[in-house]
Amino acid sequence: MEKTGNGKRENWGSKFGFIMAAAGSAVGLGNIWRFPYLTGENGGGAFIVIYLACVLIIGLSIMVAEFTVGRRTSLAAVGAYKTTDRRWTFAGVLGVLSAFFIMGFYPVVGGWSAAYIFKSATGLLSDPAAIVDTFSAFTANPIEPILWMLGYLVVNVIIVSKGVKGGIEAAGKVLMPTLFVLLIFISIRNVMLPGAGAGMEFLFKPDWTKVSGGTFLAALGQAFFSLSLGMGCMITYGSYLNKKESLPSSALQVTIMDTGVAILAGVAIFPALFAYGMEPAAGPSLIFMVLPTVFAEMGGFGVFLSIIFFIAFTVAALTSSVSLLEVVVAYLIDERKMERKKAVYGTAAIMVCTGILSSLSMGLMSEFKILGVVVFDFFDILTDKIFLAIGGMFIAIFVGWFMKKEDLKDELTNGGTIKFGLFEIWYNLIKFVIPLAIAVVAFVGITSIEQTSLMIFGLAIIVVLAIFSKKL
Repeated sequence: MEKTGNGKRENWGSKFGFIMAAAGSAVGLGNIWRFPYLTGENGGGAFIVIYLACVLIIGLSIMVAEFTVGRRTSLAAVGAYKTTDRRWTFAGVLGVLSAFFIMGFYPVVGGWSAAYIFKSATGLLSDPAAIVDTFSAFTANPIEPILWMLGYLVVNVIIVSKGVKGGIEAAGKVLMPTLFVLLIFISIRNVMLPGAGAGMEFLFKPDWTKVSGGTFLAALGQAFFSLSLGMGCMITYGSYLNKKESLPSSALQVTIMDTGVAILAGVAIFPALFAYGMEPAAGPSLIFMVLPTVFAEMGGFGVFLSIIFFIAFTVAALTSSVSLLEVVVAYLIDERKMERKKAVYGTAAIMVCTGILSSLSMGLMSEFKILGVVVFDFFDILTDKIFLAIGGMFIAIFVGWFMKKEDLKDELTNGGTIKFGLFEIWYNLIKFVIPLAIAVVAFVGITSIEQTSLMIFGLAIIVVLAIFSKKL
């Protein structure tokens, strides 16, 4: 258990600080990078409806479960499972592994975003005709994106090494309000563009012809990725929460803030795309090719908007990657009894290696494939479509079937001092509905040979973890 000078486990300094940090963990690339392009690829409003259903029915319930497990045990992911039922240690390790794998590509994109602040400010993105070539040349460069990735990781290391209250919470209190202000500013500006109404219609008017089994898996994966579920983040953050706070209320506030940022990102992006006749279904390149082209078309003010947007994007990425790094660090502190700074530096050193591989896979190592995909996509698909959903299913099964119902109720009502009128509904969702729903969506949503191969590979890893769980 991580200790402070007085022998107690670190706690958040305030309710506001916790909400900002937890919302910061939830709000990240999932909201501003993934959500817009997934919306564009899956029928606009139709995807949003399915996504919101996944968030409200599944995501919110699992966030409550993760907060409950974390605070009940006052331990991070692995210890929280282990102290309740040692046979479930593997599920905690899976969460740590998920966070680690996500950090295999996350700092790369965070580095891209930081680089684009500089490129916007120096006029390197001012020529609309050169935007696509600029991005392609940048990501294929074997040196430049790695340097930006390293710089981005250094900022993460500085924040996490300062601890829960002095580092993560202090950063969240500044970064999250900044992010909201920047996104609101961009959204207001872009909805005022001529022709922006078509973008708003695309965003909020469902096109059900684009919906398939893959749409449901994408929405579920996005809900888990965006809310930082199934990767140990919310268990870890919950473990630092004092006994006075309402877990259901905290989970609802974090979910609302996270979903609000995702919708704001859509409003900031799609009206501008339609106003300038750009394609909304452009995949991940939407943020780094299509949107900069739109800003370049706007002229001088577009340069300013581009700087503001990529600052917001970098801030969002940073608040999430800090929590992902903390998951691994908290495991090393709780289970391996390492000092915080040593745990941070050691973890970051390994993440530098995986980040370099992911970065090079976009250029120099693009021919090197793992199960049919490049290293960057390997980390992305393995976590988003497999580990996070299965991790969420595990937490639901664990809470619903292996924790005592009276203990759950005691934790969620703070020993009976507050009311949680939806407890029975939540409990039955967690115990019966959510595990089945995740299993069905995961099964029908696999749409390619590569995804099937990665699913088998991911399940094999989980089986190995389960077999050796007693040694973990």
